[in-house]
Amino acid sequence: MNFRELDRQVLVADSAMRAGDMVDAAAKGVTLAVNNRPDGEEADQLSAAELEAAARAAGLDYVHIPIDGPLSGEKVTALGEAMKGAEGRVLIFCLTGTRSAYLWAMARAKEGMPVDLIDRNARRAGYNITPLLPWLKPREEPAASL
Repeated sequence: MNFRELDRQVLVADSAMRAGDMVDAAAKGVTLAVNNRPDGEEADQLSAAELEAAARAAGLDYVHIPIDGPLSGEKVTALGEAMKGAEGRVLIFCLTGTRSAYLWAMARAKEGMPVDLIDRNARRAGYNITPLLPWLKPREEPAASL
């Protein structure tokens, strides 16, 4: 299991999590595991409840924000709040890390992180967020009518 750094606070797992990976995450300073994978994607995947039990056994807090469709504003906000509330590093994960990296990018953009920095960090971690760029750039507010 590889944990790739998206920023100083957030790591993303590049493959499906197993129970023992939570111990490895804790050794890297992770205090919060955020599962972005819905239950039932594959027959052999650990359930959210099993991953939560493994995270808690490793001393980690755990949040389940499953992404099983489009990235909603609610899920972006939920990840942003989870990251703000974490007392250490955050590990986000799904199957390959792509959905998690996308959610991270949206949450960081909402916080005001510069889009070029988000893009650079994602690419350094091995994720291409080009399809998201139109949604990450700040929108100009329409001029107030007089």
